[in-house]
Amino acid sequence: MEVPFVMIDKKTGLWIYNKMNEIRDFEETAWTLFTENKLRGSVHLYTGEEAVAASVCAQLTDEDLIASTHRGHGHCIAKGAELDRALAELMGKATGYCKGRSGSMHIADFTKGNLGANAIVGGGIPIATGGALALKMQNKPNVAVAFFGDGASNQGTFHESINMAAVWKLPCIYVVENNQFGMTVPVWQSTSVQDISVRGAAYGIPGETVDGNDVVAVYEAFARAKERALKGEGPSIIECKTYRWRGHWTGDPEVYRTREEVEDWKQNKDPIKRFREYLIKHKLATKKELDEIDAAAAEKMAKAVEFAMNSPEPDPAHVLDDVFYEG
Repeated sequence: MEVPFVMIDKKTGLWIYNKMNEIRDFEETAWTLFTENKLRGSVHLYTGEEAVAASVCAQLTDEDLIASTHRGHGHCIAKGAELDRALAELMGKATGYCKGRSGSMHIADFTKGNLGANAIVGGGIPIATGGALALKMQNKPNVAVAFFGDGASNQGTFHESINMAAVWKLPCIYVVENNQFGMTVPVWQSTSVQDISVRGAAYGIPGETVDGNDVVAVYEAFARAKERALKGEGPSIIECKTYRWRGHWTGDPEVYRTREEVEDWKQNKDPIKRFREYLIKHKLATKKELDEIDAAAAEKMAKAVEFAMNSPEPDPAHVLDDVFYEG
């Protein structure tokens, strides 16, 4: 049964708007630090896709679980990560979430229900499915969310995990962030269907495709899927059609798409700009309130840079710490 229309209230709207700004500031700062050779290795940026992570995680608690991807900073921040420790992790510092060991693609924080990002395409899908199985076995009133891209929907992990979740009616929600490209390959050249969500029909579960740059559309679709999962009716697929503003990675020459296409998404489909206009139009916030959120996020990011830059390097004496489990 579908939940009725879900109007985002002021508190939720401002939370989402703030998280989207924090993610945007974090990613653009990471880009700048990369160009200044201050990051350890390359990063995969989430700029332009902020509406998905923020709208989904606005409906989760620390007891709900997520599994992320190589493009995972946005999910990590939306699930409760602080900007300073997240940036310290990208810089390989001892104050990072994983003590500088995970880098950009493997940040995890179990205290927030973040089971971790994953460099393997589609690698997080079975992890989230396993998390959902654990929730069901423990009779917990929570859900697990697998974030992944359009390319991962062509991996075996996608099909095997969803089949298992459907058979066992696990409280797992599969969120496809279709940003139009799997590395350099357009989705229409690699995927047999126009809407990835229709693949749910093969496993007898609902699939829904929404505008991934529309906060309200993503929020409502996830609310429906979450209600279904909590009723014990099993998993759902939500495909969010969005677009990454930056290349696949920070050194991507981007010869596979035009500058005109990228600028069109930036100028006409910016999820933050669109949600800002929505909040003002529906009198959920004033321009002054939103400007203050913008400024606060920028200030928080500046302090995060200072924290990360001044954080200590990991001590080689502890290189074997946390490698082996001693139970």
